[in-house]
Amino acid sequence: MLLYEEEESIYRERLELAENRILELLEELSGGIEQGGEVCAEAGSQAGKNGGDRGRFLLYFGSQFSFCNVCSKLNKYLRNGNGEADSLEELRELNRGLYEEILPLNYDTSWTNPAVCRENLGEYGQFLCVVAAELRAQIAACYERRAEELAIRQELLLEIYGVFESAWSEGLDGPKAEDLQEILYWYVSDYSEVIMERRIRQQVDPGEDFCTGIVMEADLSDNRFLYAYGEYVTVQEEKMADYLRSLPQERIQLIADTYTEGYRRGFELAGIDLSKKKTVNIRYHVGFERIIRAAVKNFERMGLKPVIYRQAVSMLENKSMNRVGVFGAAANKQYDYDHKEDIGLVLDKKLVNRKLELLRNSFERYKEWAFGHAGPAVMEIFGEADFTPENKEAAVKLSEKQQKLSVEYAAGAGQITNEYIRGEERSFTIIAFPVPDIGERFAEIFDETMRLNTLDYILYRDMQQKIIDVLDGAEYCVIKGMGKNRTDMKVMLHKLTDRARQTNFENCVADVNIPVGEVFTSPVLAGTEGILHVTKVFLNELQYENLELRFEDGMVTDYSCTNFETAEENRKLVRDTVLFHHDSLPLGEFAIGTNTTAYVAAKRLQIEEKLPILIAEKMGPHFAVGDTCYSHAEDVVVYNPDGKEIIARDNEKSLLRKEHPEKAYFNCHTDITIPYDELGEVSAVRTDGRVVSIIEEGRFVLPGCKALNEPFERQQ
Repeated sequence: MLLYEEEESIYRERLELAENRILELLEELSGGIEQGGEVCAEAGSQAGKNGGDRGRFLLYFGSQFSFCNVCSKLNKYLRNGNGEADSLEELRELNRGLYEEILPLNYDTSWTNPAVCRENLGEYGQFLCVVAAELRAQIAACYERRAEELAIRQELLLEIYGVFESAWSEGLDGPKAEDLQEILYWYVSDYSEVIMERRIRQQVDPGEDFCTGIVMEADLSDNRFLYAYGEYVTVQEEKMADYLRSLPQERIQLIADTYTEGYRRGFELAGIDLSKKKTVNIRYHVGFERIIRAAVKNFERMGLKPVIYRQAVSMLENKSMNRVGVFGAAANKQYDYDHKEDIGLVLDKKLVNRKLELLRNSFERYKEWAFGHAGPAVMEIFGEADFTPENKEAAVKLSEKQQKLSVEYAAGAGQITNEYIRGEERSFTIIAFPVPDIGERFAEIFDETMRLNTLDYILYRDMQQKIIDVLDGAEYCVIKGMGKNRTDMKVMLHKLTDRARQTNFENCVADVNIPVGEVFTSPVLAGTEGILHVTKVFLNELQYENLELRFEDGMVTDYSCTNFETAEENRKLVRDTVLFHHDSLPLGEFAIGTNTTAYVAAKRLQIEEKLPILIAEKMGPHFAVGDTCYSHAEDVVVYNPDGKEIIARDNEKSLLRKEHPEKAYFNCHTDITIPYDELGEVSAVRTDGRVVSIIEEGRFVLPGCKALNEPFERQQ
């Protein structure tokens, strides 16, 4: 759904003016090139040789003007419907051309690379690199036919070029840095209103149906549909679509049923009336549309319309390494990593307050849809190539003050969102499948994943209940690693006042978290202490080596990893991507994963390091730092299948929500799993000092649970 026609018309006029000016500048910079708008490489190169320092800036601006011109032509082409007749090969060529500059093969010479800009553009390099990255958001705007988002970015570039041109005309080397910062600041401040309003509308209003239209109306028998989003598409996305196309409809329906039934069951177990809800947010990777189409039909039978939006692509949308929404292949994860904190060029208290005000205004405008939103149904992927980031000095980094502001914004945004999409009235589900990148055994791994996702939950429910019965008699748990794993944790549990009716641990079967296989709780923070260590783990798109967290009274007091050469770099990585800029985080969850079938299958197929946390957390005890599993829904009474109420829904931090909500939530929850082969002990310690072992040296020893060891025995 576009803006109202009158507003859209205004933006189209502004866009046309910007496009014409950019064409004029391209002609000036290239010495009169043909109307096609591509910068003449020879002329640009000569400008760099003859123009000295200024020549490098002309090369930069020529490149950005050229990209804007390409986007303008693409916008017209798509609005006229011409792309619908393109062949698959033509669509591939167009898609690669749009992303070619940031691909790893070309990144060392790209103006979006902070190191390249710093080397060639000096003190202006960091700023101009951020602008180059922001201009790339035009790709999504072209495909979604959003003239306003093309106009504001092309106007941004022209304004920046104007201050350089003005400075040069006065014989100066360039403008003042504060002049550039002011331009970018007001760009973010002014146009956050446009983007925020659109983003919230996409989250709750099914009338925003760009992605839904592709899922439900495209010809899925032809891979041309993959290119309709404007996301980066590789041979892997095509292989994914090809594979799903090869499966019988019954198989596709089984996958979709597992996905949507888990969602429905989540509402049922939480005692939430799903019939009062109107929409569900569906998130997936490009290539899975055949499953998503079947899932949409299932949700519609539940009375839910889909709301589907793409991942954030702009600093105006708070883009980060985490891809939330619909997303294609990552053209270059190092590019994503380099630009994850671009907002640091302008972030201040005033901007935080403005964005929070705009968020509330946007939700208020769409509050009827927001009140009817049921929550996300997420289809994760795993198997992508490993990525270990390179820290670049030239990349924008949030200052310590800005990190606190970022935390403040996240907390405020979480509170506002919960007022309109109420935590106690929503649920979710998450399921994961491999992508062809995982290797030659992809089809086998996909089948094995489907088997894991449909395991007999009753069998697990009954064995997990035996574990819970022991844990409910404990004062605290002890968890220790073995071999190279240095874990030594003491986790305090809530005191039960009526064991006949109360329990500390949720018996998790295959509903919101698929596959089956864990019992979990929100620990008491006071007295919870020790070291959590894993030799290797993959979290939030990144791989960590020797990740270690230290706890006192349930709070992180120290942290490290060994990804980089220096302790300072390693601490920064953990603080930025595990603690999310917080000084500390509480231990929000302790769980025991019971899915030994998944663990053995991962070992056999040699994909342990590829698995998402959704599956990995079921393959051993795990700990989550951040909010509890019941965040924003602590007052909703939850029961286990045996009828007992789960009372451990709060900890000392979340209990602050009624008097000091800004201190109660951290708006993150990151699970860290100790695999069975690094696990020495999990035991329950009673108030009288008696110790009951649950796991010893990676094997279940509790009576009634030894069947969980059968997958290990079959492996031998």
